[in-house]
Amino acid sequence: MARILCIDDEPEMVMLKRAILEQAGHEVTTATSAREAVDLMNHNDYEAVVTDWRLGDGDGRTVVRAAKEHSTMPVVVVSGYVAEAYRSAEPLADLYLEKPVNPEELLTIVDELLKASARGASE
Repeated sequence: MARILCIDDEPEMVMLKRAILEQAGHEVTTATSAREAVDLMNHNDYEAVVTDWRLGDGDGRTVVRAAKEHSTMPVVVVSGYVAEAYRSAEPLADLYLEKPVNPEELLTIVDELLKASARGASE
């Protein structure tokens, strides 16, 4: 499956999202801060990013920007502050989901975005 970077400053939330994605067969790396996430993206390749918006050391804009600078990988923002995230982010994430997110919905969306990204890369 895919290598996914998952970011949330709440340890229990990042572990829950990790478990959901790993159960579907994805290889998941976690981060609990924007700084850590950017550092991981600078040293590793990922096929998708799932991030919270409000992070302890900043916001998801830093993560979205870094992800879009590295590649065309899909970025999903999962947050209780979706309206704030949508208005603030430049560049925009590929999709915004309100917390709490339905695990099946998260998997379906991530898988569909990965398929679209793979189709785009092969064209």
